[in-house]
Amino acid sequence: MELFIYVFAALFSVINPLGAIPIFVGLTQDDSKQERSRISLWTAVNVFIILMISYFAGKYVLAFFGISIDSLRIAGGIIIVSSGFSLLTGNFSKKKGVNKKVQNDAMHRNDIALTPLAMPMLAGPGSISLLIAFYQEHSEISQKVICCLAVLLVAFSIFLILKSAHYLSRILGASGIVAISRIIGFIVIAIGIQYITSAAINIFKVL
Repeated sequence: MELFIYVFAALFSVINPLGAIPIFVGLTQDDSKQERSRISLWTAVNVFIILMISYFAGKYVLAFFGISIDSLRIAGGIIIVSSGFSLLTGNFSKKKGVNKKVQNDAMHRNDIALTPLAMPMLAGPGSISLLIAFYQEHSEISQKVICCLAVLLVAFSIFLILKSAHYLSRILGASGIVAISRIIGFIVIAIGIQYITSAAINIFKVL
């Protein structure tokens, strides 16, 4: 249970679906309630598939390029810390990889569930590197099942949040979303620093 909560909390904080609410509302403002629900569902499904592929295939990608797990932790930690600082300063939407050109293109396409919502907005480098590290750290089958269930719950949370995005944007307002994002940002920074320090300690032990 502790592992499940840890993986869920870490992944949810790094993905931060609350930070995607303003962009989701902007992209779906002219859609019907039924269409918004469909986009929310498929966004969650796409995120789950992307994260699962990253979780199980990431090890072989690292082996192919000769990248050590500690190097991945440091690189991923830097990305996670950067995302956390962006959350704290209120510039997170600019760091999501969705520039004006991409947003305008999304406005003219029928399906935005895969791009830009699922990737790069939600399933980005931070969450992918985090999952690859989890795969290496927890080698038992039971632990891998727990990690997969945690990812599934994160995907379900994404569906619920996006489905309620327009309602949440009215209730919380821009200031409420920013306040929650900044709290999450502090947690994200701590997770990133933890990954960097643990990797540095392992490297120094080897040396």
